[in-house]
Amino acid sequence: MAAAAPPPAAALEQLSKTKMFGGHNLRFRHQSATLGCPMTFSLFLPASPASKLPVLYWLSGLTCTDENFIIKSGVQRAAAAHGIAIVAPDTSPRGLNVEGEADSWDFGVGAGFYLNATNEKWKNWRMYDYVVKELPNVLTDNFEQLNTSCASISGHSMGGHGALTIYLKNTDKYKSVSAFAPIANPISCPWGQKAFSNYLGSAKSEWEEYDATCLIKKSNGVSTSILIDQ
Repeated sequence: MAAAAPPPAAALEQLSKTKMFGGHNLRFRHQSATLGCPMTFSLFLPASPASKLPVLYWLSGLTCTDENFIIKSGVQRAAAAHGIAIVAPDTSPRGLNVEGEADSWDFGVGAGFYLNATNEKWKNWRMYDYVVKELPNVLTDNFEQLNTSCASISGHSMGGHGALTIYLKNTDKYKSVSAFAPIANPISCPWGQKAFSNYLGSAKSEWEEYDATCLIKKSNGVSTSILIDQ
């Protein structure tokens, strides 16, 4: 019996390409099976390397898109110097037209909190699975110059929360983790309580699965230094 054919590579639509520090800023759109809508991500590729490029995932904060960090930070200078690819996904699903998705700046569109929602209304808000599973597969399928098995993760504010929790739940997937002004204990702050109660329901035990302070208390497998710049 013949082996099953591998699934086709994810189809990418290139939205833009600009040259910077010898490499290129690229922006793509693709249909996300995880989120059920088109998603965009930005990618900085340094000049053609002698070997495959390690990857740094950058997760942005509330109200941001995939473009904020790429446009504002100047990270490309350091990435080009050190031969690192920067991958910046969007912060939530868009265009699903769920009632109330755009009613406030800190919930819904632009505020995916990098979790997997369990509330049926918000079932498409599965940014955790998108960042951890789908996006690395999309990159592997389309960019042979990337080594997605050599990856690190970082982020700011809500994205710092995402970087910390994703790392603590997947210490085998990332070489390093860092965060800038992260929401490190969301179950104890209004933003987190609002988001978690809507996305995850009232069970605090489910909230704790996306809270870095709770996760690190019960984690005994962290050997990597975690850099937090507050």
